[in-house]
Amino acid sequence: MNMASTFNKKEIEKKKQQKRREKEQKREERKNNPADSFEDMIAYVDENGVITNTPPDPTNKRKIKIESIAVSTPKKEDMEDPILNGRVEHFNPDKGYGFIKHTGSTDKYFFHVSSAPASIKEGNPVSFELERGKKGMNAINIRLVN
Repeated sequence: MNMASTFNKKEIEKKKQQKRREKEQKREERKNNPADSFEDMIAYVDENGVITNTPPDPTNKRKIKIESIAVSTPKKEDMEDPILNGRVEHFNPDKGYGFIKHTGSTDKYFFHVSSAPASIKEGNPVSFELERGKKGMNAINIRLVN
């Protein structure tokens, strides 16, 4: 048993030596044959987004007007806030706030009396717009609907 473990140790040591020699040999090969030059590593992208190894032809350049570039998100001023319909579900005139339940869903929105007509009462059908508040979306520009 003792002899078998010694034999295994010798085999393991031989394999380590062989790996070291192979590694040294590879290092020498790299030193003698330097890798491709930096120019060979450069890749170009053509007008169709295809990667190629030839630089683009400067005579093929197309002029693009800045005005023709479409931005993915419209500016806030260009967007109309949708007018939503709902019903005043809760209103506390003493504290000056309430909640409107949106007709098209189960969503409820907080509103302050400053965004509502003075004659607003619980149960009134209303139209309103939304604005992001500190704790979520708030109903603003509230108008009574008949």
